[in-house]
Amino acid sequence: MRIMESMELLPARVRITAILKKALFSGEYKSGDELSLTDIAGKLGVSRTPVREAFQALEAEGLIELRMNKGAIVKPIDEKYITDHYEMRMLLESEAAGRAAKNGMPDADKLIEKLVDAQKRMESLSGSEYEDLNFEVHTAIWTAADNRRLYKILSSLWNGPSIGFTSPKLDHYIKSTQEHIDILTYIKEHDAKHARKEMEHHIERSMDNILKNFKFR
Repeated sequence: MRIMESMELLPARVRITAILKKALFSGEYKSGDELSLTDIAGKLGVSRTPVREAFQALEAEGLIELRMNKGAIVKPIDEKYITDHYEMRMLLESEAAGRAAKNGMPDADKLIEKLVDAQKRMESLSGSEYEDLNFEVHTAIWTAADNRRLYKILSSLWNGPSIGFTSPKLDHYIKSTQEHIDILTYIKEHDAKHARKEMEHHIERSMDNILKNFKFR
């Protein structure tokens, strides 16, 4: 299942918001850039309605400024915004991992097998393959946490693949995949303390990587 197909598990508005947020965080869209509702809808193969709703969500977060009948303009993103965003993910996803460890996660072994297979193919692993597995691991943990409100909030915070996804460096693949294996192993062993700690470390490293590569304007 490809990444865009797996993202269909989320409501259209949330899914598109995540896609655009990643594009903003990665610098694909920069401060002052114009976002065309029609162009983005065409790239994603969706109607204008969920894109318009995603624009409204991004405006509420202060990421873009809506223009009457002209789409939107990207606003500057500062370091504090990204830090706040990832700190919220650290708090909530570490809790989700801890709850998953307590509740049990029947599909943990299957996911670990997929991750080990990915490790063996790391140098040839495509960006879309990596992101597909990344999304599958995180959403499986949210599901195992067994809290619908928590799942919904984490879905809204998800900064998934950008429209023009660029593969991260091999080093990121390697570290992230091993971290996923470690998190799932702790969950499988019902070790809530270490599952929380490893998830927090995993997201903190992602935040540090974003901050290191993001050029603030």
